[in-house]
Amino acid sequence: MKDQWIRAGRNLAKTMAVLGFGLACAGTVMAQADRSPIRIGILNDQSGPYSSITGAGSVAAAKLAVEDAGNVLGRPVEVLSADHQFKPDIGSGIARRWFDIENVNAIFDIYHSGVALAVQRIAEDKDKILVVSMASSRDIGGKSCSPNGFQWANDGFAVANLTTKGAGASTPNSWYFITVDYAAGHSIEADARRMIEASGGTFAGSVRFPANSPDFASFLLQAQSSKAKNIALIAGGADMTNASKQALEFGIQKSGQRFIPFSMTTDDIYALGNQVTGGMPLVMSFYWDETPATRAWTERFKKATGKMPTDPQANIYSAVLHYLKAVKAAGTTDTKAVLAKMKSMPVEDFFTAGARVRADGRLMRQLSYAVAKTPDQMKNKDDLLTITKKFSGEEAFIPAAQSECPALAKK
Repeated sequence: MKDQWIRAGRNLAKTMAVLGFGLACAGTVMAQADRSPIRIGILNDQSGPYSSITGAGSVAAAKLAVEDAGNVLGRPVEVLSADHQFKPDIGSGIARRWFDIENVNAIFDIYHSGVALAVQRIAEDKDKILVVSMASSRDIGGKSCSPNGFQWANDGFAVANLTTKGAGASTPNSWYFITVDYAAGHSIEADARRMIEASGGTFAGSVRFPANSPDFASFLLQAQSSKAKNIALIAGGADMTNASKQALEFGIQKSGQRFIPFSMTTDDIYALGNQVTGGMPLVMSFYWDETPATRAWTERFKKATGKMPTDPQANIYSAVLHYLKAVKAAGTTDTKAVLAKMKSMPVEDFFTAGARVRADGRLMRQLSYAVAKTPDQMKNKDDLLTITKKFSGEEAFIPAAQSECPALAKK
C-alpha cells in the first residue's frame, strides 16, 4: 500500500511537471503573440493633386507620433501606406486587404469623402477603426456615421460656417458662389447659403463647373456681373489654383469684390504665392508659427521631410498619437476597448488641449480663422498667415440638434 502511494505521488509529480511545461510553453507562445506588431495604415493621395497636402507627409507625421508614443504594450508599431487614387473601389480593396490579411488595426487620413464613406462601412463591418483627417461630406459624421469612425480636423460644415462668419464679419453682405459640380460642393454651398441668409446676408446666386476645368473665364464673368460683394469658390486642387490665378487676372479684388476660396491650405499659398492669395481666408486647426510647441514640432517634421507641415498632416500626428495612447490605456488592441478609451480620454498634444470626441465621432477641437498675408506683410517665405479669430468646437462644427447621426439623436 505504501508503495502504491509512492508510485501515485511520483505519477502526480510527473503529471504536474508536464502540465507546468505545457503552461510554460503556452505562456511563451502568448508572450510571443503579444510582441506581434501593432499595424496602422495611412490611406490617402500619394501621387495626385492632394499628395503635397497629405501624401508622404502624413506618413512622416504618423511616424513622429509613433516615436512620441514610446513603448506601446511592449510591441513594435508599424506604419503602412497606400494610394487610394481618389477611387472608392481602390480604397475599399486596400482597406479589406489591410484588415483581413495584414492585421491593420486602424486606418487614418483618407482626405476624400467618397473613399471615406466606403472605408468607414468596411471598418465597422470588420470591427476596426477609421480616423478621417479632413473630408467635406456631411454624411461621414451624419446619416452614415459609425461607432468605429472619427473625424479629426475640419469638415465642409465648419469651413462654410467659419469662412462666411470670418469674411462677413459683423456686417451682412452679398455672396455669389462658383461651385464644383459634385455632391460635396453642393453640400458646402447649401450650408453656406443657410448661414449667410440666417445672418441677414444675401445669396446672389451660383454657377456650377465640372471638376478639372482649365478655364474659369465665363464663371468669373457671371460672378462679377452679379455685383455681389463676395465671390466664393468651392473647389480644391488644380481647380482652386486655376480659378484663383484667373481671378487676379480679371482684377476682381481691385474692382472692390472679394474673391474667397473655401478650403484653401498653406500648401496652396506656397503654390500660388502671397501676391495672389493675400487677403484670402483659411480655416484650420494647426499653423506652424502659433506657439513654441508648434514651431518645435515643425522643425522635427522639416528634418524628416524637407518640407513645411500642413494642417491635415499635423492632424494625422494628433490622431495617431491619441490612438496609441488609447491602446496603452486599454492594455490591448481590441477594437471595443480602444474605441472606449479614444472616446473617453481628452485629446492632448502639441497643438490640442482637452478636446473631446462627440458621440458622432467628431473631435470637438478648436479651429482658427486666418487670412493670408500680402507680400509686404511677410517677415520670411514661411510667414504666411495672420490668425484673426479662434472658434471653439461647439461654435465651429454642426450642432448636435442639426445632425442626422443616430448616435447624437440618442443623446
